[in-house]
Formats: sequence, C-alpha cells, structure tokens
Amino acid sequence: MTLNRRTLLGSSLAFGLTSPVWSKNAWPERPIRIIVPYGPGGSSDIIARAISQPLSEALGQSVIVENKAGANGNLGADIVAKSAPDGYTLLLCDTGALAISPSVYTKLPFDPAKDLRGVTMLAYSPHMLAVHPSVKADNLKELVALSKTTDLNFAVTAMGSAPHLAGVAVERASGAKWVYVPYKGGAQAIADTIAGQTQILMNGMLATLPHVQSGKLKVLGISKRSRMPLIGSVPTLAEQGIADFESGTWQGVLVANGTPAPILARLNAELIKAIRTPDVRARLTGQGAEVVTMASNEQDQFFNRERSRWAQVVAAANIKLD
Repeated sequence: MTLNRRTLLGSSLAFGLTSPVWSKNAWPERPIRIIVPYGPGGSSDIIARAISQPLSEALGQSVIVENKAGANGNLGADIVAKSAPDGYTLLLCDTGALAISPSVYTKLPFDPAKDLRGVTMLAYSPHMLAVHPSVKADNLKELVALSKTTDLNFAVTAMGSAPHLAGVAVERASGAKWVYVPYKGGAQAIADTIAGQTQILMNGMLATLPHVQSGKLKVLGISKRSRMPLIGSVPTLAEQGIADFESGTWQGVLVANGTPAPILARLNAELIKAIRTPDVRARLTGQGAEVVTMASNEQDQFFNRERSRWAQVVAAANIKLD
C-alpha cells in the first residue's frame, strides 16, 4: 500500500497528530493588555506606552495600556497573577519593587514568586536623590547636616516601595533624619516636591530627570556605582560616602505562571525588539534609562536575588504594612 504526502497530512490532522495551537500565527488572536500597576506619568507607564505601538505592529494585534494603581502596585499585580495564563494580560512594573512586597506586607493576595513568571527585563533607571531648589544643600553631606537642624519631609512614591527603602538605606547609612510622607505614585510625589510641600525625593531617573533639567528640582546624587554620562557632573551616592550603594527601578514584564513556553518565548523576543527599536531606545537613553533585557529564567533569578536583598533592609528598618 502506497501513501502519498497529501494522504499522510490528512490522516495526521484527522487524528490530532499535529498541534497548530502554538504555531506562530495562532497567538495572539485578540488584543493584549499591559497592566501598569501605578498611575500615569511614572517610569513603568512611560515605558509601557513607548513599547505598545511597536509591540502591536510586531504581533498584529492592538496592545492596550491600562493603569491599575493601588496598594503599592500590588493591586495591578494581583490582577495579572490571577489572570488566565494565556499571554493576553501582561504586567509591566518595577520588578525590584515587586520583589520587596513579600517582605513588607503581612498579607498579600498572591505570591509573586509562585503566581507570576518573568518574561524579560526592559530597562534600568537609577534613583535620583533630588530636593526642592530652595533646600540649602548641594550634596549629600550638606543635606545630612541640614536634616539635623531643620525638619525635612521626604516624599515617598509609596510606603514599602523601592524608592522608600532606598531612602531608608541612605538615611541609616548617612545618619540623616527626615520624615517620610507617603503618596500613591511617583507622579504626585514629584509634583508635591516641585511645589515645595515636601523637600526631598528619591525616584527613578526616567521620570525625574526632566524636572531636574527644567530647574524645578535640584539633584544631589544618583544611586549608581558609576556616574551616568548623561549627567556626568552629578556624583553617585557611593562617591559621597555610602560605599557600593546602588538602587533604582528595574522595569520588566511578567505574566501569570503557567503561560505556555512558546508564548513566553514569542513575548520575550518581541518585547526585546520593541525596547531596542531605535526611537524607543533613544527616548529612554535621553531620559537616563538604560535598556537592559534578560531571558525569562534570568529575570526570575534576578527577582529572587532582589527579594533576598531587600528583605534584609526591611527587617533592619522594621517596616511592616497590612
């Protein structure tokens, strides 16, 4: 008996021996949501909107950015953690901040390490230590001295966030004294510091640098081990006495755990292409963010390292939130 190629193909399809489900063209078949768990105007929102169009063009589907602010990013993260693991709901957030949540919050409705899976990192932006222009300090040493004689309010993008813990680390290492004023996101924290209602801010360079360049804020240092070429005259906090200090916002994409490997691979490839698009890269670099990409498993390993690192800071500062 002789079987030709057409007969074999038909038989295979009839008995389900081939699986078109994960073929290149099977996914995506409908619009994709990028959940940003913070308000508009912050680093995550800026990056999500920058990559949404090139990602949409690559995937042939609409990519919709939705801001779901609340609970220091945990509200939006919970939405994605409990979504169907099908690649249609993405979380774009500060991965480092997400790694802090298990240590800070006594109760979380989800477990970031178990319920979410990394897709790729996208960008790193160091924190800027900035003050209102009226503050009579031009470096960390002067700010520390001033903090011991003057009441200074430190704008916190959210209690238990990466900028908050970076501020705590700087305060403890330098001997400074300031009062933390919590906000629901970086945009409002920046706005109130510009208005003079708070005097000090630590926030991602991507969202903060434009206000430094306009003269609305004064930068005293950056939380990177080496200086940033874009603002080469600004010393690092490590140079100013806090040895090896480095912090910042690590923007990455995660999905619900259980998302099929082929979808993870496709998302990883297309997100990396989108963030490396010349105009997107140029825009981010011009605002102080470095494009940093990773494989899915590398991002998961990064998350675990950050969780261990910040757990020590949280324990030392005795920070706990309900």
